[in-house]
Amino acid sequence: MTSLDSFKCAKTLKVGSKTYAYYSLPVAEKNGLKGISRLPFSMKVLLENLLRNEDGTTVTKEDIKAVAEWMKTKTSTHEFAFRPARVLMQDFTGVPAVVDLAAMRDAMVNFGGDPKKINPLIPVDLVIDHSVNVNFFGDSKAFKKNVDEEYRQNQERYTFLKWAQRSFDNFRVVPPGTGICHQVNLEYLSRVVWTKKDKVTIGKKTAEMNVAYPDTLVGTDSHTTMVNGVAVLGWGVGGIEAEAAMLGQPLSMTLPEVIGFKLVGKLKEGLTATDLVLTVTQMLRKRGVVGKFVEFFGPGLQHLPVADRATLANMAPEYGATCGYSPVDDDAIQFLKDTGRPADVVKLAAAYAKAQGMYRTARTPDPVFTDILTLDLATVQPSLSGPKRPQDRIALPDVVAGFTTAMEKEYNKAAELKKRAPVEGRKHDLGHGDVVIAAITSCTNTSNPSVMIGAGLLARKAAALGLKSKPWVKTSLAPGSQVVAEYLAKSGLQKDLDKVGFNLVGFGCTTCIGNSGPLPEEISESINKNDLVSAAVLSGNRNFEGRVNPDVRANYLASPPLVVAYALAGSMYVDLTKDPLGTDKKGKPIYLKDIWPTNKEIAKFVSKYVTKKIFSAKYADVFKGDANWRKIAVKGGLTYGWDDRSTYVQNPPYFEGMQRKEVPIDDIVGARVLGLFLDSITTDHISPAGSIKESSPAGTYLRDHQVRPIDFNQYGTRRGNHQVMMRGTFGNIRIKNQMVPGVEGGVTVHYPDKEKMTIYDAAMKYKAEKVPLVVFAGKEYGTGSSRDWAAKGSVLLGIRAVITQSFERIHRSNLVGMGVMPLNFEEGTSWQSLGLKGDELVTIRGLEGDLKPRQKLTAEITMADGTVKKVPLICRIDTLDELEYFRSGGILQYVLRQLAA
Repeated sequence: MTSLDSFKCAKTLKVGSKTYAYYSLPVAEKNGLKGISRLPFSMKVLLENLLRNEDGTTVTKEDIKAVAEWMKTKTSTHEFAFRPARVLMQDFTGVPAVVDLAAMRDAMVNFGGDPKKINPLIPVDLVIDHSVNVNFFGDSKAFKKNVDEEYRQNQERYTFLKWAQRSFDNFRVVPPGTGICHQVNLEYLSRVVWTKKDKVTIGKKTAEMNVAYPDTLVGTDSHTTMVNGVAVLGWGVGGIEAEAAMLGQPLSMTLPEVIGFKLVGKLKEGLTATDLVLTVTQMLRKRGVVGKFVEFFGPGLQHLPVADRATLANMAPEYGATCGYSPVDDDAIQFLKDTGRPADVVKLAAAYAKAQGMYRTARTPDPVFTDILTLDLATVQPSLSGPKRPQDRIALPDVVAGFTTAMEKEYNKAAELKKRAPVEGRKHDLGHGDVVIAAITSCTNTSNPSVMIGAGLLARKAAALGLKSKPWVKTSLAPGSQVVAEYLAKSGLQKDLDKVGFNLVGFGCTTCIGNSGPLPEEISESINKNDLVSAAVLSGNRNFEGRVNPDVRANYLASPPLVVAYALAGSMYVDLTKDPLGTDKKGKPIYLKDIWPTNKEIAKFVSKYVTKKIFSAKYADVFKGDANWRKIAVKGGLTYGWDDRSTYVQNPPYFEGMQRKEVPIDDIVGARVLGLFLDSITTDHISPAGSIKESSPAGTYLRDHQVRPIDFNQYGTRRGNHQVMMRGTFGNIRIKNQMVPGVEGGVTVHYPDKEKMTIYDAAMKYKAEKVPLVVFAGKEYGTGSSRDWAAKGSVLLGIRAVITQSFERIHRSNLVGMGVMPLNFEEGTSWQSLGLKGDELVTIRGLEGDLKPRQKLTAEITMADGTVKKVPLICRIDTLDELEYFRSGGILQYVLRQLAA
């Protein structure tokens, strides 16, 4: 597509022997976009996207001018269309997205259309990283056993993905056992500057040329933001939005506020990037940055390598921002070189960024931001976060007091703080606060050589003094890429990690996403029999309740070295700043300070063992896979051969009975309440995740389909089967529906008969009765991962609207994308202030008429005594594009109708 180029900024750029076309921001500034050189770097990426894609329809001259106008107020409500260069997926969210594409091909055939039209139009990479479980640990065979079990459990899913890899254009699959999608993206897939052939008009001449433009992406995992650390602008979206982007639909968004985060000074000796990011997360959550961009700047950046910036960027979902961006500079270019990127990619990235005014140096004037926060790096303290939210940072000296407070206030155990109980068949007991999981896991930290080497050096010193992990601790090491395993092996540090219990268990997300595997049976039994509050310490980004392991109630985020330290200590009641971790062979106490590695020691190992050669070798044939992957045979052509017996992959019902023309939306009349929820209901609470209980509706379904409980696997691996997933929606073991006070789990009350039952069973009963449903909640509804099933499950249960005090960005968008209406109360109103109990009838009118984005609507709530309350609501369909999706019944239906027309 040739840009209309209203600002006449299409130019050529010669790099080496190659010539590229590009849309010059400095030229656009001269030609009318005054002041844009002082835009935040992340906003310059958005502006270039608009200049390059100006077509007069989806992108207009007014859209481009709105970015320059942003400079006056540093905020805007202007809506624009963003086109990412590519899409990144992991397999949990990727499988259902590809299932939907396969279903759309079937639907296209049913419409009499060409199934080839359902095909990614931009590059898509899917990395299989979410399916390995820590079923085996603590010995040298754990890795092979976990891999074998992964392939045995997931054969149907992997066969499907291999079919997709062969059947769809522009679609690549990185096989299991390679690494975590975000680390593979950071270390291999990203280029900083992307290129493609396109027609460009320069002056009066139009020709096909290689066009250079910033590498941008959206991903089906909220931690897509990690790549912001190497100056690639990207963020997480729901699988639903990602599918639309793959199919050529622009993403509709409003020009964001950009919060500048100024870093000054330098981290003190012994401090880690994890300590820094937990501090930043706490600060930004307090500031409130939901829906905003965060951009790091200031002299402190020069003391943070790309690995540390990636750690900061990774946790953008935890501090609530859309992204956490660091601009191109010398360190970013050096990172490209160090990780083995081709020389022409590196040269183009540097030359392009400099030509565009996107290259940051120490002399670069600070951009203009909406607001600025400042942090002196020297004030950062060693920290953990917990027991159930990433923003709840606790300085290391305060951890014991913090856990004690949680025991009293969160878990109501004030009378039994030091309770201990026997463990059958073992020579130790178990008590409150005992660390039963210590996991070096997740993209956040395993991508960072300094903290991984730090963990290895701490393990070396501990092992030399005879320290080991406590016998009740389930230990695991799951690196984010094979590069990490290689430098740990070559340095000899893996042997030391093995000695203290941290054997390699797999390459994948594992514990951070709930793939921690079961605890040893006798440990689990003691915890549950004695109602113990056990703990997990993990180097991850998520510690929401019910996420890590069903037996573990208190979860703490920490740096990899601290994970090792807590495995040695074995309890949250051990003060690592004062208490010994154990004793040496002579009985002398050993303290954390005795074995904590110095910055100099870590830097020496990083310099010697983290080499370009390792990156080049490990990524040389990244799509080939191991012998297990290569021997998977696939059948089928353009459409997938669905197997009705499969409990992993099923044709979803989204297009059943769909008409070629839109059917008008009905008002919501006489709806029942399926749930009343409090603040901070996460997508972990809504979307099925973790293990599947035998007694749950999903467990019953699997048993009815002759699946043994030992082969239930987990919800994440069964996301390609809507029958399993809808049965687990709102089924989290820790969710609290206030219609059933004092009860945890997915339970509700069916009205008018007042019968208590599972949320799934009640929803199906209402469905049979043709009764629509609504859900009420408090603030920050939908916080957490970009789980499309939180929205898909909602619509399949029959939920027409979700009414809250506020939404997290991705989930609100996903609800619209599935045809569910998101609504906010006006400020000062909540379901509690209205006195709702869940036995009311709810009617919402105005959906049938001339609905507009953010329109004010009214809910008529009929109370049990017959009185009616009229409650003002704000429609949280925020853009005109979203309104089109909603009217079509969802984004997939909208795209299908467009392609079939």
